Amino acid sequence: MKKELLVATALATTLGVAGAVDAASATFSGHLRNGVEGEDKDSTSDETYAAAQQASFAVSVSETTDSGIKISGSFDLSNESDGSTDPSGLTLTFTDGSKLDLVEAGSAYGTHLASVPGATGEQGVSSGTANSAPTGLTYASANDSVGFEWHSAADFGGVEGLKAGISAGFGDDGDATTTSTAENSYSVGLSYVTTAGDTTVTVGGGYMAADDSNSSTQNDKANSSAVAVSAVTGNLTIGAGFAGGDYVKSDAANTASTAGSAAMEIDDASVTTFGAKYVSGDITFAVNRVDGDSDDKTINTTTDSANDSYESTNASVSYTVAPGVSAIVGFKDSTSTDEGQNQTANSGSAWYVGALVSF
Repeated sequence: MKKELLVATALATTLGVAGAVDAASATFSGHLRNGVEGEDKDSTSDETYAAAQQASFAVSVSETTDSGIKISGSFDLSNESDGSTDPSGLTLTFTDGSKLDLVEAGSAYGTHLASVPGATGEQGVSSGTANSAPTGLTYASANDSVGFEWHSAADFGGVEGLKAGISAGFGDDGDATTTSTAENSYSVGLSYVTTAGDTTVTVGGGYMAADDSNSSTQNDKANSSAVAVSAVTGNLTIGAGFAGGDYVKSDAANTASTAGSAAMEIDDASVTTFGAKYVSGDITFAVNRVDGDSDDKTINTTTDSANDSYESTNASVSYTVAPGVSAIVGFKDSTSTDEGQNQTANSGSAWYVGALVSF
């Protein structure tokens, strides 16, 4: 539950001139996660477990001008216990329902993807830095903070249920030979919502293209597309998505001898995900499957002989104990391979038992 705040600022100078700045409306939200996570990796016969504790606290600020344009922004004091303040950009919401994000905007292709259900909980074995296989549909999202994302109003172009978006980022980070950042990037996205009997169907996707700051790479920073579909019938939600293309992965490591800060060129990347969620009273059941594959190579070299891959099955059951309080039990099994070889230290199963308290 969000609490209403009033942000007021008094301006005073040593010259004795004082005044007040008009107040903006603000809300805050956050959550606290506490539990125990256990891991049984393929590299050892001994299961390990440890406390899993995460916390987040975010503030959203907004005000509406006399012309009806809403100006909003936000910042978090902590995101998953990172202990640092992270401000977002600005969002302008116009009277026709369209929006414009400025500075640290998103990627239109990711914004318009239909939501594929996923499991909750803190369970999971890391896939490792040597594995370049994508684990999510937005793996190619790459934007400089200087940029924008435009969101259309509902029923774009007079088509009921259609929304569109365009985004761009404009970087000037200089040339590099081992690391990689996005220079200019562009993205488009579309989503469409319709009904078929008692079922609401959402289809969304888009395309992402970005230049690379590295002057030696053959690949672009991003050249990928993604699409996802979801269907909701009563308390049941199912979804599926696919993304594929080429890109350059930052801070990658192909082998143990490769510097962790070096970039890698990724060819033939693809990822498929399926998910389902069912709500029965205060209980939510969720399951998700991810299959990713790619071929990585050091900068400006030929393609490797074997691919990297990532597979995972994740499931959870959550129970609403009280408003804003949920008990969670989760399990995940995953396999990570690098150059066709199983990464035993990054493969195995994990479980989680804990609680989520949100406000």
